[in-house]
Amino acid sequence: MEVKWLEDFIALAQCNNFSRAAELRNLTQSGFSRRIRALEQWVGAALVDRSTYPPSITAAGELLLETARDVVHKLVDTRTVIRTQQRMPGAGLLIAAGHTIALNFLPSWLTTLANHHINLSARVTATNGHDSIMMLVNGSCELVLVYHHPDIALMLDPVRYDFVTVGRDALLPVSRATPHGQPMYSLPGRANHPVPLLSYTETSYFGRGVKLIVKRANPAPALYLRYESDMAEVLKRMALQGHGMAWVPASSIQRELDIGELVPSGAPAWHLDLEIRAYRDLTNQSPALEKLWSYLKATA
Repeated sequence: MEVKWLEDFIALAQCNNFSRAAELRNLTQSGFSRRIRALEQWVGAALVDRSTYPPSITAAGELLLETARDVVHKLVDTRTVIRTQQRMPGAGLLIAAGHTIALNFLPSWLTTLANHHINLSARVTATNGHDSIMMLVNGSCELVLVYHHPDIALMLDPVRYDFVTVGRDALLPVSRATPHGQPMYSLPGRANHPVPLLSYTETSYFGRGVKLIVKRANPAPALYLRYESDMAEVLKRMALQGHGMAWVPASSIQRELDIGELVPSGAPAWHLDLEIRAYRDLTNQSPALEKLWSYLKATA
């Protein structure tokens, strides 16, 4: 039995819906369902009544749910205590950020804060967006920087978690430039000549962003998946090598656009504007966090 199965089951009980719980856990619905069934096999009883809509938790499931919440809560609390003992000395903050934000936004943001006399000592963990959010929820960090779009929900309780918009970015379709400065691959493509797509894994935040762009497009683009990764930096490198077209954050390709190594593969209608948000847990009232948050709120 794995702890993540218990976390999946708790999410299902919270959402009362397989698809929403799978989204919350950053899984495909089929993968999420397999993990719930694996937990049921380990327990030896049905935990979910799938014959009802919405699905309901069985008596055996209710019994396990109470224990699961207690176990996960104690594990998280113990980990928080251990990590607090191991954290950097002084009034530093534990910050989690998505890889792209950590590489392309965070350094200049911290410089701006320092220029306004907000000097932070911080330990930064760069990870994917979902894991960043889970670090905040689990108490493993005090501040998280993530992308936000109104049609791609983050599933954070607004009563407990506050946010400030600290920056903006956009997903842009780009490809390597030809010797004449034109894109090697252009949207929307044609049925007999589709555009080779360098894309993200389906459950990643940028993957959901690309899916939203394609869904809204009129006409629909003609694409075929050539390579896939969960990191924008990998797809950027592939685009520079001419392997295909990729939607990548503008912040990660500004230099390549300026010198003409990469060029837009489509008009602004193919872009997706994103906010960069800082989130905090309102129950955490550390002095360093309160000072920073007061400044961010005042200058938002």
